[in-house]
Amino acid sequence: MTKGKAAQGGLAALPVPLDIQPMESKLVDKLPDGPDWQFEPKWDGFRCLAFRAGDAVELRAKSGKSLSRYFPEMVASLRALPARRFVVDGELAVPQGDTLSFDALQMRLHPAESRIRKLSAETPAIYILFDCLLGPTGGSLVDAPFIERRAGLEEFYASLKDPGPLRLTPYTRNAREAKRWLDEAGGSLDGVIAKRLDGPYIPGERAMLKVKRLRTADCVVGGFRYEQGGKGVGSLLLGLHNRDGKLDHVGFTSTIRNADRKALTKRLEALAEPPGFTGNAPGGPSRWSTERSTQWTPLRPELVVEVCYDHVTGDRFRHGTRLMRWRPDKSPAQCTFEQIGREARPERFIANVAVPAADRPRADRRPRRTKSARPRSGATRPGTAPIMRSARRRRRAARPARVLRGEGAEGRHAVRSLSTASA
Repeated sequence: MTKGKAAQGGLAALPVPLDIQPMESKLVDKLPDGPDWQFEPKWDGFRCLAFRAGDAVELRAKSGKSLSRYFPEMVASLRALPARRFVVDGELAVPQGDTLSFDALQMRLHPAESRIRKLSAETPAIYILFDCLLGPTGGSLVDAPFIERRAGLEEFYASLKDPGPLRLTPYTRNAREAKRWLDEAGGSLDGVIAKRLDGPYIPGERAMLKVKRLRTADCVVGGFRYEQGGKGVGSLLLGLHNRDGKLDHVGFTSTIRNADRKALTKRLEALAEPPGFTGNAPGGPSRWSTERSTQWTPLRPELVVEVCYDHVTGDRFRHGTRLMRWRPDKSPAQCTFEQIGREARPERFIANVAVPAADRPRADRRPRRTKSARPRSGATRPGTAPIMRSARRRRRAARPARVLRGEGAEGRHAVRSLSTASA
C-alpha cells in the first residue's frame, strides 16, 4: 500500500466522514434577538474543513474538492500540532498587513507546483477556526449543540502552545453589539453570522443565518453583454471614474426585468460606441477569463444607474449588484471611486486575527482585566470582554480605531466594542 493510500485510510476511519458537507447560512434581513444566539464575523476567505488522523491531513473546500495541494504550508502546520486527531471547520485567508486579501487568496489556486510553493512562502495563509466536529479525544460532535462544539473548539485551541497560523474567531452573544458591527464597520465587515447555541451541525443545510450590510453606488453604464444564446441585454457593465478621470470597470448588474429588456436593448444598441471604458476594461487577459467574459459591447458613457452591492475587493464589486433605479439626474462625471473609497480600503478591524499577538504593537494587545473593567449590563457570556467606558468615549469622539478585537495566540476569547469609523 502506498503512503498516500495509507493516509487516506487513516482519515477514512474518522467518525466524521471526509465527504461531509459544511453547514451553510441563509441570508436574512436582520439579526435575530434573544439569548439563544451567538454572533460571529463573516470572514472573507475560503471555507475549509480540516481533517487529521495521525500524520494524514486533508483540507476540503465547500465544493468537496481538496485544497491540500494549494496550501502545503497549512497542511504542514496542522501536521505539526500536538493534537493528532481532529476535524475542525473554518476559513482559509491570506493576511496582508493588518487586513485580509481575497485577491491574494485566489492567486493561491494555481496549477503550477512551482508557483504554489513560491506563493506558500510569499503569501502564507491563516486558518480562522469557528467550529469543531471532532476533538482530539472523544467521538463526533456533529449532533452536539453548538455551545458544546464551541467549548470543544476553545479547549482544542487552548491546548496549542503555539497555534502558528491558526486563529480562533471572536464572537458576541449580544445582538446589539453584533448590529453595531454592521452599522459602524463600513466595508470592513462582509457580514455577521448568527448561530443557535442549541443547534446541531447540519451538513449541507442552511441552518445558520447571515446578515450583510448592503450599500449603494451610482455607476456609469460603460457597456453591456447580451443574454447567452439570446438577442436581449443580459447584463450592464458598470464603471467609476478614477483619480485620473478614466472610467474603470468595477462590476455588473443582471437584475433586469423581462418587461424592460426589449426596450432597454434598443436603447443600449443606439449608444454603442467604443471604447466604453477608458481605464481598466472588462475581459482582460487572465487565467480566470472565459470566451464569454471577453465578449461585450462598449457604450458612450451617458447612462447612470444606482446599484446595491455588498462587498468591494481590489476596487471591484465582489459579487453581482442589484439594479435599484436609473439616475438621469446624475452626471456620469459624478460617478467616482469616492463613493466606495472606504470599502475599497478596509479598516483594520481584523488586525488581531491577521496579525499574531506577539507581532502586534503593545498598544494593540488586549489589556489585562482589572476591577474597574466591569462587564456592561446585559453581558451574557463570562469571558466576553466588556464594553468599557473608555471605549464609549472613543465612539463619541468618532476617532478612527480598531473595530473588532479577536483572540490572540494566548488563547483568550474576547470580543471588544466597535468604534465609529472615520468619515
